[in-house]
Amino acid sequence: MNTRATRGVSSTRLANPPVDLGARRLRDLFGRFTTGVVAITGFADDVPVGMAVNSFTSVSLDPPLVAFCVAHTSTTWPKLRTAPRLGLNILGEGQRHVCARLAARSGDKFADVAFRRSAGGALIVDGTPAWLEVSVVAEHPAGDHDIVVARVDHLDHAHDGGPLVFYRGAYGRFQPVV
Repeated sequence: MNTRATRGVSSTRLANPPVDLGARRLRDLFGRFTTGVVAITGFADDVPVGMAVNSFTSVSLDPPLVAFCVAHTSTTWPKLRTAPRLGLNILGEGQRHVCARLAARSGDKFADVAFRRSAGGALIVDGTPAWLEVSVVAEHPAGDHDIVVARVDHLDHAHDGGPLVFYRGAYGRFQPVV
């Protein structure tokens, strides 16, 4: 007898109560997955607003969709979500200072961050290896975060420099294996 649900997940497995994994242990394990760092930026009432995330992923090529996750406790996301277009800036290995600025909870996050407005109105951080201009199409609650799905309206790459990577609580750089 096949106990698989239509989406490939066992209905028996869904009925089992979750195990208390411990937030610190779970965070440590998730930290063992290397991620890139993306600056989510926009203009709210013509004021630059931004935050750094490492939960960015491609979703679909047709239609072109991407996703990122935002904590329910974010004080920046309520401002960013009002922007008609967002910039998703893939940070480069030399842009740790941009990440630190945008991850700060207070102060002028753009005090020493150079940026420009894209043709569609998104805030694009100068010097990023690549960027996307997106429009939010959906938000899905998921535990203590929301999954934000956005349509890619425009994109470009500036240079072939390496990405800023995050692993086990530290920043690093990508070294291709030849």
